[in-house]
Amino acid sequence: MMPDPAYVQVYTGNGKGKTTAAFGLALRASGHGIACYVGQFMKGRVYGEAVALRDHSRITVEQYGDDRCVGKQDVRDEDRRRARDGLRRVEAAIRSGRYGLVVLDEVNVAVSYGLLDVRELMRLLSRRPPGVELVLTGRYAPEEAIEAADLVTEFREIKHYYTRGVAARDGIER
Repeated sequence: MMPDPAYVQVYTGNGKGKTTAAFGLALRASGHGIACYVGQFMKGRVYGEAVALRDHSRITVEQYGDDRCVGKQDVRDEDRRRARDGLRRVEAAIRSGRYGLVVLDEVNVAVSYGLLDVRELMRLLSRRPPGVELVLTGRYAPEEAIEAADLVTEFREIKHYYTRGVAARDGIER
């Protein structure tokens, strides 16, 4: 468990690095003996962080997406089902008593795209037991989550090579 008090953190904004920061926090926490659970919404592709942590004894990573990139305009019922199932798995992890840090990676985007209702997310936050730190990542953080959070960091893009046509690279963006 996380030493009390435990807080809710939100990493949002259009800049690169939200997921990377959350995984860095999980790695740091695990170095202090804290078990971590990372639930990745809308992700099902192979990402380096999930591969690297496959056999890590203190960090569990699960994905609730498939291998396609979901855009707001092409959300399917299957995407909503996966997100709802993921939220249930995250809630089970939070309530298990096993994890001191739980990351809901890309949950803000899942809410923005209509895969999850913001009320479901807020209900989960309100039911968080003492001693469990939560991190919510993704662009478009809902105002309700920002209001409920104890720490909010906005990642702002100033310049990105993606605008020059550079695709996501293994080991850097995925």
